[in-house]
Amino acid sequence: MSQSIFTRLANLALRHKWTIVGLWAVAVVVALPFAPRISSALKPGGFGSSDMESVRAEQLLSQKLNSQFTSVDIFFTSDKLAVSDPQFTAQAEAAIAPLTKWKLVTQVVPYTVNIHQISKDGHAAYTAVYLDTNADDAPKYLPGLRERVVQQHDLHISIGGGPVFYADIQSVSESDLKRAELIAFPFALLALLLVFRSLVAAGLPAAVGGCSVIVSLAVVYALALHTDISTFALNITTLFGLGLGVDYSLFMVNRYREELARGRTVEDAIRITMNTAGRAMAVSGTAVTIGLMGLLLFNFTVLRSIGLGGVLVVLVSILSAATLLPALLAIIGTHVNDYPIRLPNWAWLHRARTAVQSTPLGQTLGAFKGARATTATATGAESPGFWHTLSLRVMRYPWRFFIPVLGFLLLLGAPFLSVRLGAPDASILPKYVPSRSTYDLLQTRFDANETNPIVLSVQSTNGDVLTPANLAALDALSVRLAQDPRVRRVDSVVTLDPRLTLEQYQLIYGQSQVADPFIGSTLKQLVVGDTTIVNVISKYGMIDPRSEALVQDIRATHFAGMKVLVTGGTAGVVDYVNTMYGQFPWAILAVAITTYLVLMLLFQSVILPLKALAMNTLSILSAYGALVFIFQQGHFDNLLGFTPLGFVEASAPILMFCALFGLSMDYEVFLLSRVREEWLATGDNVHSVALGMERSGAIITSAAAIVVIVSGGFITADIILVKSLGVGMALAVLMDATLVRGLLVPATMRLLGKWNWWWPFGKVRSGGIEGDSTDVVPDVPPLATARR
Repeated sequence: MSQSIFTRLANLALRHKWTIVGLWAVAVVVALPFAPRISSALKPGGFGSSDMESVRAEQLLSQKLNSQFTSVDIFFTSDKLAVSDPQFTAQAEAAIAPLTKWKLVTQVVPYTVNIHQISKDGHAAYTAVYLDTNADDAPKYLPGLRERVVQQHDLHISIGGGPVFYADIQSVSESDLKRAELIAFPFALLALLLVFRSLVAAGLPAAVGGCSVIVSLAVVYALALHTDISTFALNITTLFGLGLGVDYSLFMVNRYREELARGRTVEDAIRITMNTAGRAMAVSGTAVTIGLMGLLLFNFTVLRSIGLGGVLVVLVSILSAATLLPALLAIIGTHVNDYPIRLPNWAWLHRARTAVQSTPLGQTLGAFKGARATTATATGAESPGFWHTLSLRVMRYPWRFFIPVLGFLLLLGAPFLSVRLGAPDASILPKYVPSRSTYDLLQTRFDANETNPIVLSVQSTNGDVLTPANLAALDALSVRLAQDPRVRRVDSVVTLDPRLTLEQYQLIYGQSQVADPFIGSTLKQLVVGDTTIVNVISKYGMIDPRSEALVQDIRATHFAGMKVLVTGGTAGVVDYVNTMYGQFPWAILAVAITTYLVLMLLFQSVILPLKALAMNTLSILSAYGALVFIFQQGHFDNLLGFTPLGFVEASAPILMFCALFGLSMDYEVFLLSRVREEWLATGDNVHSVALGMERSGAIITSAAAIVVIVSGGFITADIILVKSLGVGMALAVLMDATLVRGLLVPATMRLLGKWNWWWPFGKVRSGGIEGDSTDVVPDVPPLATARR
């Protein structure tokens, strides 16, 4: 009989254990210098897409008018001086004088030429400095820019804008990751100690998980040198590398110890572990990979790079669990249980237990337990534990558990019905960073609507914009927009001076040289050939639904003789959400169908994969509800330490779906693999579910607890997007490992009965997902002594 790939991997580990460990040691040593440098190779942006009209409009204006959209804002504030004071202006000009000579600066727009750059209280103003670089590369020039800004005695100077926002994202992400690691590693190790009660057994998953993280970070670093990788990929890579690396090793070490306890030799225990838990690990890893590959279907660098980084770390985690771990087990042998951890003997707990046992109720329960144990011993069965008893109780009354739990999970997800999606801006950052403080300054002391206009890229279909006919068409466009009740003002080359009529503008622009210096200089900025810029100032905020509706209405309007593209902050938000969620259904469909087909072939069941998809959906739904309830509506903001956004960052539900879909399937695979192993042996659905729950329930809960701990470390993040992912993933995994796996799965398995195992495509092969241990080695009596 031909050997399975997992048997061959086990034999490879047994024959070449020292070589495999040595190769992994070399890989870690090589990776160590590069893993800490990963942040320097990552890009802070990636939120745009060539599919977005706002991006195409920016590209057109940049090409035609040489318009620069990369700028920093130099803010000047003073409690002593007013903006109108000559000393204020003199000091502001002196502060930026060196910048005007810097070759990277293409244009400086001081507040003295634009009154909208002056605060409402008259004690603050800002100057816009445009840079000859793109938004992603601009942060690296900030140190040089800051060096050239001269501090002044009476002015407080601060720097904000897009490049500062991107730089802050990178620095805060790094600090968030360090904090999360400091929290997650010790608590994950403590959880492993509580699970295994042995230093050696607990150290194995920690060591394998740590190797996975180090090597994965180095691989992502190498990849980032050749393609754009978002800085957010760093957090996801660490989360999955630590969580999955530890989880997979946890399941395998547990199965290995289980086989040793049954009297297997070390060699046989490793072979069985690889053909059971190892096989399930490969299947669950495939499910996680499929979920993360859904991110590759999006035309956004931030999503694609997170998906790519996630896939790489999952593959490294699978590789380490399939090669390094069995090699370490082969070396350690039966010493896996060495250095046991003994929990304190709490005297008060012992006294309380004795007191309860002395009561009539305690005596009755004790008699019942003794009778149950006697029956189990007489029949040769394992003594029922918590998960066995719970699953039998649930399967006895499946509807009593199914309906309330389903209703509760749907209730948790209900807030998502009122979700409002938005794009990231400086409000996702903590208040202490420069970009957030200048953002708050702009929002509170300035007219924010004036600083975030709706920008129209207008191209004439009949040549030069400044011909009388095209000016008339542009005037009609401006008048039509100004009549909209949502519009405060329209700025264009035919509205520069409200005292002038269309005929006068036609006369002025018909001259070879414009006499008015203001109109002449403005004209050079707004018009080149057949292209011009029109700014529409909304009465409402940038992310107000009425401003978003205004953008949609402008795009839906036909303007005679003009081709109009819309960009600006509001248009960017609209495009970001619409483009992303136009692609999301396809990603859901691809992930769901691929996962279903893989599980159908491996479980050899038509129904079980459908049930698994439904269970996953409920877990994810609870996390979606938490996103809205906490981060949009602002509950627990003081506890979690954030300022409510009033919306959910649009990429968060997508990232959570692709990450949680595979992660939740991870536990489904490990549970159903044990259930199917028993069903193939007995053909009894109820018995198989109960025994499968008993043998996997505790270890699945432990694995889920570690993922919750790792995810919980990211709850401390200062970036709200990362914090929301930590909260959502921790909640979803918690619901999945308790309510879904503990109650819904046995209830639905009982309700479906024999339909769980319906397979109309031929004979069901033996072995199942986890394989059949008797196909690897002959059975050994439970009392046999384990040999090294």
